[in-house]
Amino acid sequence: MATKHMVIDPITRIEGHMRIEAVVDETTGEVQDVFCSSTMFRGIETILKGRDPRDCGLMAMRICGVCTVTHFQRSIESVENAFNVTVPTNARLMRNIIQGALFMHDHLVHYYHLHSLDWVDVISALDATPQAAATEAAKWANVAGETPWTADVQTFTDMKDRLVKFVKKGRLGIFGNGYWGNPSYKLTPAQNLVAITHYFQALDIQRDLGQMMTIFGGKDPHPQSLVVGGVTSIIDIKDPAKRQLFKDLALRVRAFIKGAYMPDMYMLANMYKSEMAAGDGAGLKSFLVYGGFPLNDGDIYSANMLFPGGIVHNGDLTKVTDFDPAMVTEDVTHAWYAATTPEHPYVGTTTPNYTDFKSKVNGVAYLDTANKYSWIKSPLYNDTRVEVGPLARMIVGYARGDTRIKGYVDNFNKRAGITIDNLYSSVGRTIGRALESELMSDIITDWVDELSTNINSGDFTSWSKFDFATVSQNAEGYGVEEAPRGALGHWIRIENGKVANYQAVVPSTWNAGPRDHLGRMGAYESALKGIKLANIDEPLEILRAVHSFDPCIACAVHVINTQGKELASYKINPVCAV
Repeated sequence: MATKHMVIDPITRIEGHMRIEAVVDETTGEVQDVFCSSTMFRGIETILKGRDPRDCGLMAMRICGVCTVTHFQRSIESVENAFNVTVPTNARLMRNIIQGALFMHDHLVHYYHLHSLDWVDVISALDATPQAAATEAAKWANVAGETPWTADVQTFTDMKDRLVKFVKKGRLGIFGNGYWGNPSYKLTPAQNLVAITHYFQALDIQRDLGQMMTIFGGKDPHPQSLVVGGVTSIIDIKDPAKRQLFKDLALRVRAFIKGAYMPDMYMLANMYKSEMAAGDGAGLKSFLVYGGFPLNDGDIYSANMLFPGGIVHNGDLTKVTDFDPAMVTEDVTHAWYAATTPEHPYVGTTTPNYTDFKSKVNGVAYLDTANKYSWIKSPLYNDTRVEVGPLARMIVGYARGDTRIKGYVDNFNKRAGITIDNLYSSVGRTIGRALESELMSDIITDWVDELSTNINSGDFTSWSKFDFATVSQNAEGYGVEEAPRGALGHWIRIENGKVANYQAVVPSTWNAGPRDHLGRMGAYESALKGIKLANIDEPLEILRAVHSFDPCIACAVHVINTQGKELASYKINPVCAV
């Protein structure tokens, strides 16, 4: 069997730096073996050692430039857990509201601006008639049972004219290097014109979602409104005009999700139904959810959650086990770190042990896959590999019998003519993210109403008094909840009032990790193995499967050179000029 050793580096349309090496059968185009590598190192955990734990959130949020507020909140929750701090109602709702806006922002940006071009052939849209595109837009909105965001012929005429000008002037820009014309593209020209129109319209919605996060977060990215014990934005919370502005923007976002995003998913499911039936990109089919968005006050880990936690193994929806944070470890057998056994985050180490690539072969340096080959660790749950993310939340919620989640999933499957098993695929992973966006767009306005009711009752409490000087100066805690890309946990160990150890196990670590100590693949590698390329020189299907996870490699890795030397030091003068 003749094979081709394919290197895709860098993987584009993701956050961070990632490399895929695949061994492909030259005759069948099937991926025989695959390895995923991050080529960046993360040192945030090391930077946090010796710090005041109350300050960690402001630094930990710098792990990522996308999910900043999620890392911020997880870090704060780890300190709250360590010192048994419970936040008041207004703080719980405000955190849910800000995180909910982030979820919708992240999912819309991911599908339209990072992932849609794996399914949408931009050049094919040039062959569409605007009338046919308007018909398609109305058709799929009707399948969704919604009013189309746009079904106006003039809108599609203007979009097509814009594309024609781009092509004639050779100014396709980010659309310039796609595998246009690849036989794996299934959408019709009219459907492609609809999708690319929504691509540009989603840029406006992205701006609305950014504004929503700043209303109560102060700014975006890197908001400032969270503290151990609650939130600081009480003046904004009390302002009815700001609550109404947030709600008005949320309703506009909801209209786009229901009138454009979801119809696009029905269109995708219809045209790529065979790929779903074949389970292309299914991967592990074992899913982990920590649980996310508490719906009542008190300890968040005993609260009723919007996304219930649990573990489903091997696609078996009849069995769900409860999540136990004691079962989380990280293995570095094939990662560029030093550790002899899988380590729990409370005692986890981040000690670089870079062993380089193999010697060059025909001018190409390949990963040393028999040994260490990635800066990402390999998380394990009870010594098993699992997938995390929006699809995991839909699957675990469905298996739990959660009424809300089952309603959204069953409604989509019935209208699309698919089954729950079809969601075990790259297409299904993409649909799962959209279903979560629709769910969030419906509940976020309820949270705003609940907040208004609480404020109008005279409750202005936004922070639980927390006197750091009077609590035990030796403690440990965790913040484990859901981020847009999946289960995110921050673990902190405090000694003498300072951070003694800090570890973040992030969604893209769960999914993108290399082989573990038993040689088992992570979610990315498992999803890619067995995929067939229609054109061996155009790895579109590999990109499609990887992008379906929404990789955030910056979260998984960060700041050092290969010799382990300090790159720079900075002295901050905290003097404010008035």
